[in-house]
Amino acid sequence: MNKVPMTVQGEAALRQELDRLKKVDRPRISQAIADAREHGDLKENAEYHAAREQQSFAEGRIIEIESKLAGAQVIDVTQIAPTGKVIFGTTVTLLNVDTDATVVYRIVGDDEADVRNNLISVSSPIARALIGKEEGDVVVVRAPGGDTEYEIDRVEHL
Repeated sequence: MNKVPMTVQGEAALRQELDRLKKVDRPRISQAIADAREHGDLKENAEYHAAREQQSFAEGRIIEIESKLAGAQVIDVTQIAPTGKVIFGTTVTLLNVDTDATVVYRIVGDDEADVRNNLISVSSPIARALIGKEEGDVVVVRAPGGDTEYEIDRVEHL
């Protein structure tokens, strides 16, 4: 089985969600099912069917998270000596060569990616173009929207 890279923060977030699902949501849903059963005929009991649907979703998510954690290779970038090179987990400040606009991205695992929070997947076109490059390098990012040139302004191991 191939290991999937994940940051320490990504692992902590998944473990927190798993803990909530098991200790809070699962008992709450079980109680809702028990309460709905007391109302009688289950065939036409909307509360019962809604609770069973919630249970199905929660159990599926628990299995999914446990699988992701089992296949995760947690990488703590703060324990890696800074080299100035872009690697998984680093935060990169980029300068758009054409517009002089600055953008900051952190390269994370696929499950952690959230572009609105400037967390980009290690398998994204931007990250693939940046990996292995150093501060001062100019990279061309080939994306569906067209090619864009960026200069790597700063690489941080946060």
